[in-house]
Amino acid sequence: MRPSSSPSDGLLGGLSGAPDVDAELSDQSLVQAMLDVQAALARAAADAGILPAPAAEAIIEQCRAERYDPQALGRAADATGNPVVALVAELTAAVPDQARPWVHVGATSQDVLDTALALVAVRALGPLLRHLDDAVAAAAQLADAHRDTVMVARTLGQQAAPTTFGLKAAGWLTGLVEARDRLRQARAAQPAQLGGAVGTLAAFGPAGAEVAERFAAHLGLTPSPLPWHTRRQPWLDLATALGGLLVAAGKAALDVGLLAQNEVGEVAEGGTGRGGSSAMPHKRNPVDSILVTAAAGRGPGLIATLFAAAVHEHERAAGAWHAEWEPLLDLLHLGGGAAARCARMLVGLQVRPERMRENLDATGGVLLAEAVAARLAPAVGRGVAHDLVTRAAAQPSFRAALLADPEIRAHLSDTEIAEALDPSRWLGSAGRFVDRALVAAHGASR
Repeated sequence: MRPSSSPSDGLLGGLSGAPDVDAELSDQSLVQAMLDVQAALARAAADAGILPAPAAEAIIEQCRAERYDPQALGRAADATGNPVVALVAELTAAVPDQARPWVHVGATSQDVLDTALALVAVRALGPLLRHLDDAVAAAAQLADAHRDTVMVARTLGQQAAPTTFGLKAAGWLTGLVEARDRLRQARAAQPAQLGGAVGTLAAFGPAGAEVAERFAAHLGLTPSPLPWHTRRQPWLDLATALGGLLVAAGKAALDVGLLAQNEVGEVAEGGTGRGGSSAMPHKRNPVDSILVTAAAGRGPGLIATLFAAAVHEHERAAGAWHAEWEPLLDLLHLGGGAAARCARMLVGLQVRPERMRENLDATGGVLLAEAVAARLAPAVGRGVAHDLVTRAAAQPSFRAALLADPEIRAHLSDTEIAEALDPSRWLGSAGRFVDRALVAAHGASR
């Protein structure tokens, strides 16, 4: 069961969340969001002349979460299948007699909980996006500072050809910017839910649509053209945006973890006193990389649950709606932690260009085999060039084999071979791609 205070307060929750995001996901925050929905409902109905203004004010006065016990509401929810019924009962008992008939007027439990979850998502995405901004800024700084820092590119787990650390960081940057764009869109599109018992708002008579619009406006949420009791696209859009964040942060984290391996040693996480082992005093584990990678691994299951639960029967679902609540909150929890840890990881990342160069040179220039073949191809054809270079690459010293092969030397001079084996000459458009990523990120930050 989710803790009554904050997801980060538990023994394990602090390893996957961020305190400022989780504060918006606590049971107390969800209760306040449900009460904010009740207050907005009273305001909207009063605006439309459906209930007396004094009754609305009396209801609003009691819509403060500190007056209610989330744990007690949770226990009472077992009898009705959701916590709204118990909250409405307590709110009704708290207001003066003359206001009681107007509490929760025209709404159903799903209206309250769906809209409350939309509010919680909007509020939690505020600090989450600030962490993501920090991660974007850090990735941009790394891409800019290391635009021309040459390193080994690895494909299928093997050393492949030269690239730059700037281009690798630009890839992280672009993924994080794209995730941020989708999350901003999902946040701005979070809709209010107000449909009444079966989506007709019959209790409001002809004023139902007006009340729904005023209701959304009071909450600062997007008005929905019609109730979405069984049309769950808003949650699916939010879930996939959060999944995209976990993937983008997870990509950076996985790369950092691999580059930080002792045998590679091209980067290291910063942070004094972090990464220790209970058994091995010498170890310094890349903790942020590990925890972000773990969060990314949990995301697909939660997203799959939301998609599996998205097909609702008739006008209101029996079970599918109930299956959505915790996976959605868990995704927000994981997204907040991933954004915060990714930002910390990238801000403090220690980059080691000299080690990158050592690893690049460790194979004696064989990583430039493609460059040598490209120089030979105009003279002997691509197939012959490929075979000649493959033969040289199989020798203990690639450079020596190139210089000693008469078929190659017939077409390439010492200088041409030396130029072909210079990794800085085989970077293609890497620098331009970094520049494009930086320009795009700068435009997206506005």
